[in-house]
Amino acid sequence: MIGRTHDLAAFTALSYVAATSPLQEVSLATLGVAIGANFLGGLAPDLDQTTSDFWHHVRGGNVISRIIAPLLGGHRFISHSILGIFLFGFIVDKILEMISGVLIVNMDIVWWAFMIGFVSHLVMDTFTKEGVPWLFPIPIRFGIPPFSFLRVKTGGMLEKSFIFPGLILLNFYIYYANYGKFLEFFKQYIK
Repeated sequence: MIGRTHDLAAFTALSYVAATSPLQEVSLATLGVAIGANFLGGLAPDLDQTTSDFWHHVRGGNVISRIIAPLLGGHRFISHSILGIFLFGFIVDKILEMISGVLIVNMDIVWWAFMIGFVSHLVMDTFTKEGVPWLFPIPIRFGIPPFSFLRVKTGGMLEKSFIFPGLILLNFYIYYANYGKFLEFFKQYIK
């Protein structure tokens, strides 16, 4: 999937989790940082690819990506696996721990938002022709459906014409079906 599809999938997953979880009070700062972290999480598995959308938004990303990508074994290896989920989760937790004195937000919510985006990326890539090596270092790539010729081509017509618009419609449905809950949530900011 391309970057914008991963961004929208990450936001859709975050919206679904918010709609199906108990309401909790969240500061406006935490909400903003969490949404940003969710988008970062949606792109983070592609840190292993020098042409990733993630690197286009980082100053010096062209140089840094050439160092990081080989460390992760190339595209769709460690960062696209269960091992990668734990590795990135641990690293992001430590980074958030270090900056918790500077940013006064609920870092648990920010961490979960990042991880929801990260996992959504892997789930979406499972539907692509290349599949995902969920059990890395075991060299088997998993995909849905099982036959790669039936899967989505990254950046292809099916992704742009059906999956991306489908995610938009799914977001509308999530917010429509849970309108009362989201309204109650956002009332805390209108006081």
